[in-house]
Amino acid sequence: MTNNWVDIKNANVILVMGGNPAEAHPCGFKWVIEAKVKNKARLVVVDPRFTRTAAVADVYAPIRAGTDIAFLGGVINYLLQHDAIQREYVRAYTNAPLIVREDYAFEDGLFSGYNRDKHAYDKTTWAYELDKDGYAKIDPTLTDPHCVFQLMKKHYERYTPEKVSEITGTPRELFLEVCAAIASTAPPERTMTSLYALGWTQHSVGSQNIRAMAMIQLLLGNIGMPGGGVNALRGHSNIQGLTDLGLLSNLLPGYMTMPMEDDPDLATYLAKRTPKALRPGQMNYWQNYPKFFVSLQKAWYGAAATKENDWAYDFLPKLDKVYDVLAVFELMAHGKINGYVCQGFNPLASFPDKAKLIQGFSKLKYLVVIDPLQTETSTFWQHRGDFNDVDTANIQTEVFRFPSTCFAEEDGSLVNSGRWLQWHWKGADPPGEGKADAEIIGEMFLRLRALYQKEGGAFPDPILRLTWPYKIPRAPSPEELAKEYNGWALSDVPDPKQPGAFLAREGEQLPGFAVLQADGSTACGCWIFAGSWTQAGNQMARRDPSDPSGLGATPSWAWSWPANRRILYNRASCDPAGKPWDPNRRYVFWNGKKWVGADVPDYKVDAAPDEGMSPFIMNPEGMARLWAPPMVEGPFPEHYEPFETPLDTNPMHPHVVSNPAARVYPGDRERFGTSNEFPYVATTYRLTEHFHFWTKHTEIAAVLQPEAFVEISENLASKKGIKNGDRVVVSSRRGKIVVRAMVTKRIPTLKVAGKEIETVGIPLHWGFEGMTKPSYLVNTLTPFVGDANVQTPEFKAFLVNIAKA
Repeated sequence: MTNNWVDIKNANVILVMGGNPAEAHPCGFKWVIEAKVKNKARLVVVDPRFTRTAAVADVYAPIRAGTDIAFLGGVINYLLQHDAIQREYVRAYTNAPLIVREDYAFEDGLFSGYNRDKHAYDKTTWAYELDKDGYAKIDPTLTDPHCVFQLMKKHYERYTPEKVSEITGTPRELFLEVCAAIASTAPPERTMTSLYALGWTQHSVGSQNIRAMAMIQLLLGNIGMPGGGVNALRGHSNIQGLTDLGLLSNLLPGYMTMPMEDDPDLATYLAKRTPKALRPGQMNYWQNYPKFFVSLQKAWYGAAATKENDWAYDFLPKLDKVYDVLAVFELMAHGKINGYVCQGFNPLASFPDKAKLIQGFSKLKYLVVIDPLQTETSTFWQHRGDFNDVDTANIQTEVFRFPSTCFAEEDGSLVNSGRWLQWHWKGADPPGEGKADAEIIGEMFLRLRALYQKEGGAFPDPILRLTWPYKIPRAPSPEELAKEYNGWALSDVPDPKQPGAFLAREGEQLPGFAVLQADGSTACGCWIFAGSWTQAGNQMARRDPSDPSGLGATPSWAWSWPANRRILYNRASCDPAGKPWDPNRRYVFWNGKKWVGADVPDYKVDAAPDEGMSPFIMNPEGMARLWAPPMVEGPFPEHYEPFETPLDTNPMHPHVVSNPAARVYPGDRERFGTSNEFPYVATTYRLTEHFHFWTKHTEIAAVLQPEAFVEISENLASKKGIKNGDRVVVSSRRGKIVVRAMVTKRIPTLKVAGKEIETVGIPLHWGFEGMTKPSYLVNTLTPFVGDANVQTPEFKAFLVNIAKA
C-alpha cells in the first residue's frame, strides 16, 4: 500500500478492481463504509462477479476476467481526451515531460527491440534522451512528440469506449459512468483510492495491471494524497512481511537483490544497483544502497565481514537465473532437484497444474514440511481416491514433517497491508511436539554447522562463519530477531553536522536507516525496518490510537515502514511551492524552515521547495514513472489476452495475442486449452468463511462452508441443464474436478467481440485434508504460466468446460 487502511476514510471515490474486500478483507472494509457514510464517497466496483462489495457499491460494472488493462487503458484515454488530469502535478511530479529516444516505436502489439526467438526485449530504444551532463532531456510544455506525455496519448488513443466494451464485455454506458466517477477526482480538492488484491496480480500481465492504475492515479494527482494511493489488500496477515524480508528467491531483505553470475565482485554488484540521478538536484535515495548492503552483511556475518574481504560478498550465492516457484517446480518435474524444504505454505494446493506438481514431488529424494497442520503437500504421496489418484508404491520421496506453531502460539510481529509492523503476544502453548519456526530452523542450522565443522566442504565459510549471537542458540527469540532487523551500532557513529556529537553510540539500537553506514560501523538485518525497535524500546508494540490530524495518521499506533511513515511520497500532497493542494487535507507542508505535518515527511526535511527536488525520491529521475522501462513487456501497459482466451485472438492486434515476454516452458504450451474444447472463462477466489487452505481444519469453518462448489450464471445453467445443487464436472486441458453447482444471478453473461462469454467462478479452499468434505484441489485445473515480471501464476483467467456429472 502507498497509504493505509484507515486512510481509506478520506477518499471521495473508492475504486475496487481486482479485489473483493467486503468478503476477503471484512475488517478493513469498515473504512470503505465510513468513507461512504461520513465523506459521501462513491464506491465503484469493476469485477467479473456481482460480489458483496458490489452489493453496496454506487456503480457496478461487469468485466471479462483478464481484460483489466483494456479497461484501464480506456480510462487513461478518457482522462487525456477530456483533459481530466491534474496538469500541474503531472508536469512537476511525473516523467511526462521527459523525452524518449527517437527510435522508440510500438507496432502491432510489440514495442521496439523485441526478439522473437528469445521472447524478450532489448530495451535500448526505451531509454531517455540524455544531455551532455547525462541528465534526461525535458520538455516542460509537454508538446514534444517524443516526450512521455505525447507518447502516452498516442499509445492509448486506440482504447476507445467502443473498443474497451468489445474486449471487456463492459457495456459502453457503464464504462463511461466509471470513467466520469474517476475523472471527478482530477481537481486537487478531491481524491480517489484504488483497492486491489489477487484479482490483479494473478495474471500473466499482473504487474502491468497495477502499473496501469498507478498511471491513472498519477494523472489525477492522487499519489501521496490522503484518500489516494494504489493500495494492495494483502491476502495474509504477514505476506507483506514476507516480501519485506526478501523471501523471494532473487531478493535480499529490504528489496535489495541477490547477486547474479555477472556480478563477480562487490564493486560490480554495487555499481549496477546504485543509480546515478537522471535529473539534477534529486535525492535518488537508492544511492544509499551500499550502506544498506554492508549493514546487512555485518548483521549476518559480524566480524567475518570486513572491508578487506568486501564485507563477505563472496559468502553470498551468485544466481544464474531467478528461481521463482514456477522455475523450481519445472526443475523438480524434470528430476533436477534432490530436496525441498517447505515452510509455512502448501504448494500442492497453492501452485498451478497439480499433475505437474505431483510429478515433481515424486522425483524428490526428500521433502521437509514445516507446518502446524497436515497439508496436502505433506501427504501428496497418499492415494485418496479420485481426489489424489497417485500410485503410492512407486513414490520413493522421503517426507519429514516438523510441527510448528500457529500465530497465536508465539510472540512476534505481523506486517499488514498498510506496512504497519504490529507486535502480538503469545496466547497459548502449541500442542504436542509443536515448536516455533525459529527453533526448528535454529536446530537445523546448528546440526548443519556441526556437520560442516566435522566433515568440511568445498566452501563451508558461509555456514561456519554465519553470526549466531542468540542467548539460546537452538531457539532465537522473536525479540532478538526483531532487534537484529532494526540494527545496532557496532562502534560510535559520529554526526557529520556536529563535531563531537554522535548519531549512535556503540551497542545502541539504531534510531532509523538514515544512520546506516557503509564502513562496517552499523549492522542492520532489514534497512526498511530500522526504527522499529530503538533505544526507546519496541515501537511495534505501541497502542495509542490518537489521531491529532483527523486524517488517520495515528502515528503512535504500532510502527510503519519506512521511518513510521503512514503515506508514501507524501511530499506530493503539496504543490511545488510547498502548499497543500487541498487545504482541508493539510498532511505535510513547508513551514518556511522545514517540512512538518501529521506524518513523517517522505522527503529531505530541510529541502526548500525552490531547490527543485521532486517527491518521488526512490527514482533516479525524482519523478513518478508514467513511462517505466524496467518492466519486462513494455514501458506502457498494453492489453494482452490471457494465455487461455475465449476469443483465440486479440482484438487490439491479432498477431500478438498473449504477453510476448512471458516465460512458457516447453511442454506447458501444449497443455494450454483452446475455446473450441473449453469455451468458458474460469476465475478462482476466496470466501469469507475460510482462510486459504487453513481453516478447513477447524470445525466451525468446516460447518459454515463444508463442500466445494462453483458458481455459474442462470443462462449457462439453462444451456447445460444444470440445477442449483447438482454435481458438475469442471474440466480444463490439465484435469477435472467434480463439485456442486451454485446457479446465481451474481455471475453475468457478457457480450464480448460479438459472442456470449460465460464465467465459471471457482472458490479454492477445499482439498483432501481437513474437516470439510474431501474434494479435488482447484489447481488441478490452472495453467502453469505466470506474470512476465514476477511469475505470479495466472489463476484468475483460464478456460474450462462444465457438464452435469
